[in-house]
Amino acid sequence: MTHPLGLGCMAMSGMYGPADEREGIRTIHAAIERGITLIDTGDFYAMGHNELLVGRAIEGRRDRVQLSVKFGALRGPDGSWLGMDTRPVAVKNFAAYSLKRLKVDVIDIYRPSRLDPAVPIEDTVGAIADLIKAGYVRAVGLSEVGAETIRRAQRVHPIADLQIEYSVVSRSAESKVFPVLHELGIGATLYGVFSRGLLTGSRGQGPGDYRTYLPRFAAGHRDRNEAFVKGFAALAAQRGLTPGQLALAWVLAREPRFMPVVGAKTVAQLEDALGAVERRLSPEDLAAIDALGSIEGDRYATEQMRHLDSEA
Repeated sequence: MTHPLGLGCMAMSGMYGPADEREGIRTIHAAIERGITLIDTGDFYAMGHNELLVGRAIEGRRDRVQLSVKFGALRGPDGSWLGMDTRPVAVKNFAAYSLKRLKVDVIDIYRPSRLDPAVPIEDTVGAIADLIKAGYVRAVGLSEVGAETIRRAQRVHPIADLQIEYSVVSRSAESKVFPVLHELGIGATLYGVFSRGLLTGSRGQGPGDYRTYLPRFAAGHRDRNEAFVKGFAALAAQRGLTPGQLALAWVLAREPRFMPVVGAKTVAQLEDALGAVERRLSPEDLAAIDALGSIEGDRYATEQMRHLDSEA
């Protein structure tokens, strides 16, 4: 039986403040021992560092995991974001480097991290289909695309899975995206279930922490959002849960057919998340969470929001 959670590894490479490589590897090992099979990474996470870490962690355990890999985002030596490239020739180039860094012969699910406005999705999916025929990839995935793009991609090759942000405070996928997935029989891996630590009371940890650039963590929204977080923590405590467990239990209750991806970078964070799997929320619990209202700020900065096909 497939485990209901996946493990997202981005934070193990310092995207959310300092991270310990050895603890990251221990966390991946602990996840595998607890039955988690989906391991999610991206070739642009710390410019390849995360794939190298994952590759070391799964040595001798490859047959126990499914590797989900995102590609296409371009980075500069200073860590800057330079755009997207999902041309067929680039897809195959990115895959070659990912296979080498991960030290594997095949990637289980390969997906563009965003829609490239300069390249038809049909071309990108067609290139992944070529990799499947050649034995380098097993399935096509998508990430953060809207309903029409999903339909177009599905006409080229069956889509296994869409990765998209979904949490108590990020629900836009419910209106158009999820209905199309259910209609077409496509799965989903749901990231950002803790809203990058906002729901668990975490904060940005200096210039190297990606969250310092996100609107929800900005000073202008802090008071409103901290009030929400405190109310959410109180609801969790009343139910004998940590805020992270309540956030995860909410996602499992709302979309039980989809798989939340937990961005744990320590064994302790992983164990906390696993404590939510057996907890079932009642309709009254869900109503109490809804009654907290909403938070302020988009999930990404303005420029990045413009490039989210899923929000179009």
